[in-house]
Amino acid sequence: MTEAAGPRATRILVTGGSGLVGRAIAQVVADGEGRADEEWIFVSSKDADLTSTTETRALFEKHRPTHVIHLAAMVGGLFKNIRCNLDFWRRNVHINDNVLHAAYECGVSKVVSCLSTCIFPDKTTYPIDESMIHNGPPHSSNFGYSYAKRMIDVQNRAYFEQHGCRFTAVIPTNVFGPHDNFNIEDGHVLPGLIHKVYLAKQTGSPLTVWGTGKPRRQFIYSLDLARLFLRVLREYDEIEPIILSVGEEDEVSIKEAAETIAEAMDFKGELIFDTTKADGQFKKTASNGKLRRCLPGFQFTPFKQAVKETCAWFTANYANARK
Repeated sequence: MTEAAGPRATRILVTGGSGLVGRAIAQVVADGEGRADEEWIFVSSKDADLTSTTETRALFEKHRPTHVIHLAAMVGGLFKNIRCNLDFWRRNVHINDNVLHAAYECGVSKVVSCLSTCIFPDKTTYPIDESMIHNGPPHSSNFGYSYAKRMIDVQNRAYFEQHGCRFTAVIPTNVFGPHDNFNIEDGHVLPGLIHKVYLAKQTGSPLTVWGTGKPRRQFIYSLDLARLFLRVLREYDEIEPIILSVGEEDEVSIKEAAETIAEAMDFKGELIFDTTKADGQFKKTASNGKLRRCLPGFQFTPFKQAVKETCAWFTANYANARK
């Protein structure tokens, strides 16, 4: 008689593994958050073109994951989104469909995908919560990316209803930290400001902040988000998404964020606000009530401390940082 096969070892495939959140997950796993019965596999665009059905399926056949954290996406800041809404839509829809279907075909036990608070309706009441995703169109500045990300939630529910798949998603607020994309033109607001402060300090120039500085955002440190991803992967059993965010009381304006970065980098120059540049969505305040109910004891890194650590990493790694 042949011996009955035991349970499959836990093999966790992380798409987008070389990006901001993927690197943070790798760090917290290496720092002791990983478990002895878990094998972590981090892949990037160098390993497969996830817009290709064939390459995506080959990647899954090669690694045979039991679990997937899906981070891979075409991403960018406000001004890149405004220029390239069609590209954001097409690339992300292809990536997401290929990853979710390959996970289904390969019998993956659980997928946790990464969405964004920009998917929520532009015209809404605040704070926004998980029940409000599809209540109206997103902001016009990034509708391509937003709708593509919304479709992950639609697919997750469809895979569960038709095939019983345990596919879910998290919705982080604005993520920042080491290994971010610090490109001033196409990166997100916080890493872009960090790069600007670095250059202004080098040249003795004023710091020019695009827009009025009035829009407000909730920022989450990438290492905090990584720790939450592990908790969701292991403990969260719903198909409906969960917002991963600091509290509403921790929301800061872009002006306050710029001042915090200037303080962290000991920049003494003038701050100038270029009001000819678009502000984007004024606010998208998210409730972390569901998170607090699921993980009541989770402690976030204070914003000023997280900014200081990120600025120190960028300064130390300036030559090789994405910018």
